[in-house]
Amino acid sequence: MSDTVRPAALSGPLSEEAPAEPGVASAATARAHARAVVREQWNSPSRTARDEDVIDLLLVVSELVTNAIRHGEGLAGFEVSVADDGIRLLVHDHSDAVPRSAAGAAPPGHRVNGYGWPLVQRLAREVAVERRPGGGKTIAVLVPLRAVPTSAQTRERD
Repeated sequence: MSDTVRPAALSGPLSEEAPAEPGVASAATARAHARAVVREQWNSPSRTARDEDVIDLLLVVSELVTNAIRHGEGLAGFEVSVADDGIRLLVHDHSDAVPRSAAGAAPPGHRVNGYGWPLVQRLAREVAVERRPGGGKTIAVLVPLRAVPTSAQTRERD
């Protein structure tokens, strides 16, 4: 990995060694886990995540986990945590290769779809790619979530 892509907003090293959440071995189980974190930890009696934002989150989870499995020599870890403004994801894999968009030629025999990484960059914030000390990399992102307006907020706007 030539350069670490890391915004100033992330301070300190990413997890050095973080096993996947129990039972997370596929994009489907990662999506189910991320959805459960939103439902059980981000949502509260005073706020509920907008459906369209949860759909964006699930797309990002799918892309990152699928890429780790298909192009990153396997999923080495998956973490989901709650932030005030959304959900943080850490996806660890075994490859040092930095994700690229479809720009540029692929090596002979290597099929590049090229849509997943630009989608992640469009839907997520604070995207960071960092080497793991034992090899591989961690991709960290924040997927913003907005709360569904309550009926009191809707009445105030009207």
